[in-house]
Formats: sequence, C-alpha cells, structure tokens
Amino acid sequence: MNSSIRRRSLNCTCAVLGLVLIALPVSAQQIAPSPQITGGQFAAGQSGLVAPPSLPPPAITVRDICRVKGQERNSLEGIGLVVGLNGTGDTDPATVAMLARLTQSLGGSIGTNAQGFPNVADVAQAANVASVVVSVELPPSGAQQGDLLDCEVNAISASSLAGGRLIAAYMLGPRTDQPQIYAISRGRISMPDADTPTSGVIYKGCKMETNVMNGFFAEDTVTLILDADNASFSNAASVEQAINEINGDASLDSDLGSSESYIEAQAIDQMHIEVKIPPVYKGREVDFIALLMEQPLSNLKNRKVVTINERRGIVVVGEDVVISPVAINHKSLSIEVTGNRPGFVGLDLENPKQARPRLKNLQDALNALDVPTKDVIDIILTLHKHGQLFGEIRRL
Repeated sequence: MNSSIRRRSLNCTCAVLGLVLIALPVSAQQIAPSPQITGGQFAAGQSGLVAPPSLPPPAITVRDICRVKGQERNSLEGIGLVVGLNGTGDTDPATVAMLARLTQSLGGSIGTNAQGFPNVADVAQAANVASVVVSVELPPSGAQQGDLLDCEVNAISASSLAGGRLIAAYMLGPRTDQPQIYAISRGRISMPDADTPTSGVIYKGCKMETNVMNGFFAEDTVTLILDADNASFSNAASVEQAINEINGDASLDSDLGSSESYIEAQAIDQMHIEVKIPPVYKGREVDFIALLMEQPLSNLKNRKVVTINERRGIVVVGEDVVISPVAINHKSLSIEVTGNRPGFVGLDLENPKQARPRLKNLQDALNALDVPTKDVIDIILTLHKHGQLFGEIRRL
C-alpha cells in the first residue's frame, strides 16, 4: 500500500477513536509516568481528534447478577465402553472385564471360567475398545424424563476416541451412597477439539430416565445468591434496597400494598440476600420470584477485571478499568495519554468528571490500528506491573 494512502487510512481510523499514534524507531517497550497529563484521552503527535460519545448501558436487574438458591447445576457421571476405534483402544484388565460382561449380557458367545464368570481371555486381544468416563451437566432448572442432553466422554487409557461409539453408560448422581440411575448415555462420539483426541462429545446423547427437580425456596424464605464476580457488601446492600422498595408499588402487582404483601429482604453477607415470602404469595412462589428477579438495580459496584487468554489471543476489558496518565513506547508505536489541551477532546464524553482514562478506549484504538493482540497484551501487562492499571488481571 502506498505510504501516503496508509497514513490517511490510519488517520481516519484514529478520528473515530480520538487517538493519534505515530511510528517511532523504538527498540524496547517503555512506560513512564506523564505528570502533566490529567484528562481521559489518548493522543500522540501534534494534532487532536474528537471521539463520539458512547451509548448508555442497559439497565441491570437482579436476575443479571443473582441466582436463586437451589437452582444449581448438577452433574451425573458414569463408566462406559467405546467401540469402533481404529486400533487406538486399551487392553487394561478393567476394560477387558467390562467387555466380557457386556458380551455375555448381550447374548454373545463367550466362555465362562470355573466360577461361572465370563472368560476374559476370549476378548483380551480386542484393540478397538476403550473404557471411558462419561459426564453430563444438568441445567439449574433441573431435567425431565425424556430430555436429551449433551454428554462429555473422556478416555481412561485409550490414545484416541476418534470414530468411536459409546455403548450404553448408566449415569449416576454425585452421592455414592445413593447409586440411582438417572440417565443413560450412548451414541457416536464427535471430536470438537482435534488436538485432544482423548476427549469427545455426544450431542443429545444422554437421555434422562427420571425427573430431577431443583427446589427454589425453603418454608417461607427465598435466598438470592450473588454471582462470584459481583459479590460484595455494597452490591448485596443494593439488591436488598431494590427489593424492599417494591413495597407499596401496586403498579408491579395488584396484590402489593396490603399488610399481607409486605416484602422484607435482608442482606446476610456479601453474597446472600434472604427474602421473606409474603402470605399473599403462598402458592404463587413462582410469581413472587419472577417479581424479585426483574427489579432494576442502581449503584452497583462492578469489579474492575481484565481477562487475558494468551493462548487463544483473547483480551476482555471491563468498562470501569482505568489507567494512569502515561506515555507508552512499544516497538514502533508511541502513545501518550494526555489531558485537556487545545485541540484535544477526551474520550470519556459520557463522564467528563472522570479523572482517569479507560483502558478499553486504548484497547479499541490499538485494535483498530491492527496492532497484534500479543502486543496489546504486553502493553496491558506492563501497565499493570508498573501500577498504572487499576483493576484485576485474570489470566486463563
């Protein structure tokens, strides 16, 4: 591309983001404090550009950050045999014994030993069979008889499960003292990750044989549990306040406003909020919980988190993560986070009082300029290492 055309293209991109970057022959990454910088904008060079304001975020409700106690995910586990492998199975004694019993139970021709058990020697040379662990995760709402769920299959000793089919595996609950069969898994194994041939998935391969119901209240109390990422004393207090403000608002429910409809919520700690079910909602607990979960929340304190997956090249930056005014030199880029000076307009137009710039604005600008993700990650990690990034770094 012609260099003048390239420069025009970069300038157009920067105009949208309010960022100017200039190429400098810098050999090493440096980050230095910039004491004269106080505003929330990014600039480099001699000219400033205006960034458009962002739209306000949608309203957050109790449902977005809380779940009802009792509505948890549960898992079922089982041991099974996979057949049809292309010589990648295993000949472990446990696998051979399982195959012998299966052959006998299905009416296959197999000898018996002196004790009357299937003769494992008859199937000891099978190379296309493997023993596996099968698992399925039940949704928080539970599962009904006849539901078909995806199940995961993992080899115990086989080198690959590619091309295999799972013979019926009985799925048991998490309590070993209650070995009830909840479901049966079977079917052709799909390999979503070619780099891990010892793990696979059977889509809709687990059929529920009984109902699994999850309760959602105890006596006259519903307990709301904040998600781990949102658990804090301030957020628990905000949920308590939002629910208690329902009282007397007949626009939400015609039954509200009477003494028997009084709703009392109390935050127990930074994660749990207990809510008494009013007498008027006896037998209508579903309606009551629906009312609670749709209440809007304000004054939430979001955790300032940056999530990085270096292997997959993924960076997720929270809106509230801010950085100090700094000057950054990284490879061929020179970036300055600058304050309100003539010719410059801050990026954080929806919050002009914010003293610090947002990391997400910098990330968006770097992405628009096709800066490699690895370099973006290097810049973010160095900002954090030097105390210029105010938030938590999570590396996956």
